[in-house]
This record gives sequence, C-alpha cells and structure tokens, in this order.
Amino acid sequence: MNLPPESHAGASQDLFLTQGEERLEDVSRLRGMFPDLPVEALVKEDLLRLGISFSAEALKYCDDYKRKSYFIFSFDMVPIDEMAQDENLSAPEEIQLIGGGWNLRRTTVSVRVNPYSPWRADMEGDQLVLTCGDQSISQIDLQPVPEYYQETLENGQPVHEVAPTIEWGYLVYLTVYRKCQYFGFKEECRFCDINENYRQQVKAGRPYRTVKPLDEVLEALAILDRVNSSSKAYTLTGGSVTRSLKGQGEAEFYANYARAIEERFPGRWIPKAVTQALPEDEQQILKDAGIQIYHPNYEIWDEELFPILCPGKTAYVGRDEWHRRIIAATDIFGAENVIPNFVAGIEMSRPHGYTDPEKAVESTREGLQFFMSQGVCPRFTVWCPEPLSPLVVERKNAGEGQPPAPLEYHARLLVAWRDCHREHGLPVPPGYGPPGAGNAIFSVSSFMDVIEVDAKDV
Repeated sequence: MNLPPESHAGASQDLFLTQGEERLEDVSRLRGMFPDLPVEALVKEDLLRLGISFSAEALKYCDDYKRKSYFIFSFDMVPIDEMAQDENLSAPEEIQLIGGGWNLRRTTVSVRVNPYSPWRADMEGDQLVLTCGDQSISQIDLQPVPEYYQETLENGQPVHEVAPTIEWGYLVYLTVYRKCQYFGFKEECRFCDINENYRQQVKAGRPYRTVKPLDEVLEALAILDRVNSSSKAYTLTGGSVTRSLKGQGEAEFYANYARAIEERFPGRWIPKAVTQALPEDEQQILKDAGIQIYHPNYEIWDEELFPILCPGKTAYVGRDEWHRRIIAATDIFGAENVIPNFVAGIEMSRPHGYTDPEKAVESTREGLQFFMSQGVCPRFTVWCPEPLSPLVVERKNAGEGQPPAPLEYHARLLVAWRDCHREHGLPVPPGYGPPGAGNAIFSVSSFMDVIEVDAKDV
C-alpha cells in the first residue's frame, strides 16, 4: 500500500495506515463478537469510516457511470487538491457490493474517497471488485448515469447540480442553501465541512451557488419527473439559518420550496426536510407547506460533548431545548415522522471524546432510549473525519491525527440501535426505502441494513 505524502504522515498514521490484513482480522474478530450482525453491515461501516481507494484502471472504468455530486458535504478523507488521480471527477456517488469471494448480499455504500484506504476498488479482468489486503471481497456494481443527468435547464445549468439523486436513485437531494450561518470557530459544528466544501467545490470549477433559485428547482424536478420513475422521496436541506436568508427565517425559507413543489407535483414524492430543531410555530409552517418527515438533527447525545462539538447549536438553542423541540414535533408530524440524525463516531473524536468504544455506545444508547421510548426513531450517519472540518484541521495544526471511531464502536452501535428499535416496537422509518440486509439502499450508515424483516415483507 502506498504511504501518504510526508506532510500528512504524522496526522494520518493512525487513521489510514492500517494494512488490509489487519482490517480483515478486525472484521473477523467482530463477526465472532456479534454473530447476529450481517457481515455486510460490518464491511459497509468500515468503508464509510475509512473510505475507499481506487486504482487508475478502476477510476477509468467508473468514468462511464454516475459520479459523485458533492451534494452538501465532501464526505471524503482528503481534500480535492490532494487527489493525485482527480478522484473527485471520476469516483462514483455510491457503489453496491454483491457476491464475490465473500458472497455478500447486495449492499449500497456511499463513496468516501481516501487514496490511503486498505479497502480498494480495482479491476479483475473486466469486473470492478472490492479488495482488501490480498483478498478479493466482492464484485462492485455501479449505477448507470440517470437519463435526466444528461439534461440542462434553459439557462444551461446542469439538472444534476440542482436536483441530484442518491440512495441509488431513491432520494432527490435538494440542498437549496449550500452554506451554514453557524460560522467561525465559536459557532460551526466541529465535525462539519459544509462551508469549506462549498469553497473547495467552487475553486474546483463546479457550478455551485449559495442559494438554488426556486424556479430552477421546479424546472429540474419537472425534467426528473418526466424521465425518472425510481425516485420516491426528496429532502429539502442546507445549512442552518440563524438570522435571515432572502429576508426570511429558516422555516419560511425552506417552506417556500416545499409549498411550491407540493403544488406543482402533488403526491409525487415523499417530502422531507432537514432543519434545526425549530419552535413549534415554525415547525407548523413546514407541516402546512407539505413536509411529512422532519429531521431536526441533534448530532450527538452526550451532555458534555454536545457544547464542545456543537457550539452554535448550544448558544442559539441549547441541548435541552433542542431535545424538547424534537419531542414537541411529534404532535405536529406524528412520532414516526420525526427522525433526527446523529453523527456516529464523533463521541470518540480527539481530544475530548471517549477512548473506550463500549462506554461511547453506552452514552449514545441513553439517547436512543430517550427518543425511542417516545416513538421518535433517530437515524445516524457514519462520521468520516473530513480534512477541512474543524476537528481535523485543529488536530493537524497541533501535529496530531484525528482517526475515525474504531469499527468496534460501529458494531456495538448497530446492536444498540437494532435492539432499542426492537424493544420499543417501532415501525420501519418511513422515507428510507426497503429495510434489511441485501435490500437497504440508505448508503451513509447501516441502520436500515440491520432491521430484520420477513422475506415476504420485502
């Protein structure tokens, strides 16, 4: 395996430089510890936390398929200017693992570029495969370029920059505000790179704009509706609005889009919105605009770590009030439709986080019990330490690394989430596609993969 440049060796050694054989031993160890976890979920979580590298031949093969759109965050382990193979221009949005040496059930995984990852996409003859160490793990399937991705708006804007799809085409991701007003050292969430990703994408030549005009969103959706039948839901999202945007508060800004979409395309997609935990009157604005599923992301449960990692959310709303508003949202949207996200793994970020995976998951389990006991079902995204995020930049400046949480943490979390979900008899979270190993298409964590369902229900 190639080592990273000397300038990054110190910051990356405990993050990237694990040999493939060690990774496979770790997966094997955890399969023994948690035999009822699908092996597919363990591989998926490791790919999400460590990223994937590509051979030159693999990247060339990927050129003909749907590429990574960088729809909100970078979700990469190195910045664009350190991608020696221009992976940002060729890497796929997602991959599906299937069959191969490990005989994996079809598993959808978001691609996080890391040229130093032991998990590698390579060619075996004319087949793209996932390898680790000297083992060929599985075949890799890629998503063809959607027909509507070939089209442009009347003003020449590419449709896929306005309304990209993820989750293998299931979800239309409408990042209508590409920045966040939690800005600067005292406000921005420490794990987040939304503002820095905006800057690097603009620098790299992508046609990014801070706000996507409503008329362009409607035009893009009209094209998508005409030629695409696989998309089932859309998410309205972007950065937080702490002051005003286009003369509006956060709820009204996003509600304008939802209202127009639902009027133009009634019932076409399941409408979802990711915002802050808003006061009830502002939640009602979103509901009245047509939003069905509400994602007021709480990021991390731990009482001591929340203000450290989410200083802006602490200052403007506060942890207790954030939680109160999430529960209050059940009266407006219905408990099953309130699905807050947390970033799995930041509990173990340095220098303030846990060092023991079991204790880290114990803390997070407390939050799962709090919400699930009241009918709210949190989901999670696997944290990868994005190089332009404050957590990584600050450690790099100090000559230290910022490794992801170990795979054991993620295995324990999957067990805790699944068991808590089962204990409280909660339904399959709506708006995420099919559940179960071999069926789930949610790509940035394995929570949908570990939901056990009868074959007849899939």
